[in-house]
Amino acid sequence: MDARARRQADAGADDFAPFESAPGALDGGVLLICDHASNALPPAYGDLGLPRRALQRHIAYDIGAAWLTRRLAARFGAPAILSRFSRLLIDANRGADDPTLVMRISDGELVPGNARIDAAEIERRRRLYWAPYREAIAATVAAMQAAGRPPAILSIHSFTPAWRGESRPWKVGVLWHGDSRLAKPLIGALAAEPDIGPSAVGDNEPYAGGLPGDTIDAIAAARGLANALIEVRQDLIGDRAAAEAWADRLARIVAPLLVPAAIDAAGADGGPSRQAPA
Repeated sequence: MDARARRQADAGADDFAPFESAPGALDGGVLLICDHASNALPPAYGDLGLPRRALQRHIAYDIGAAWLTRRLAARFGAPAILSRFSRLLIDANRGADDPTLVMRISDGELVPGNARIDAAEIERRRRLYWAPYREAIAATVAAMQAAGRPPAILSIHSFTPAWRGESRPWKVGVLWHGDSRLAKPLIGALAAEPDIGPSAVGDNEPYAGGLPGDTIDAIAAARGLANALIEVRQDLIGDRAAAEAWADRLARIVAPLLVPAAIDAAGADGGPSRQAPA
């Protein structure tokens, strides 16, 4: 991006909100976040040189995750923070210094608008989009802690049915690292669903939890908050009705696990490092 385009991007930043915030009970004990909710790009960036079909793929956002997050937040009466920018602009679920923060190529798709990106442009995207999203989550957590009940954090994602030619057998995965208070009971409850079963629930699948600097690490783990990252397979939530049905199911399953006594009674232990989600 040249100097003129950068000035336009800065000038237009006020017209592009980097996050969506849904109100909810600050003392309700749970906060929903969605790092890859949108495939939108700020006007100054156009389409990053990509065809429309590319922006409809999983490389641009987590298909179905926004619908699922909004419905789940509504069912709990809980606050929710969702990103409003594509992960191709900058990945909200990467640490500030992660080399995959801005992808030049994703799942075989070249991203022309990122091909020659420099450190100044990465920093600009961090400042205008990545940082406000993270700050909104941190501010909501602080408000919930001040209300007297530190929240458990549920991070909602989705994953592709196949990756590099191999199908993925899981319907849903729960990612965690170091703190299993919420994750382990959730894995067990999902496995007990008659139409899911143990073989279709991923325990740190299709990725493992614990990517340094990701949103859970920076917000939840850093504050000692119970957390789980939930990944639902995209073909199961590819339309709004299906996504909301999954949200209703998750609300039923998760609600009993959010009781403070239930969280406090569960143990915490370590887990492996996570690979970069796709």
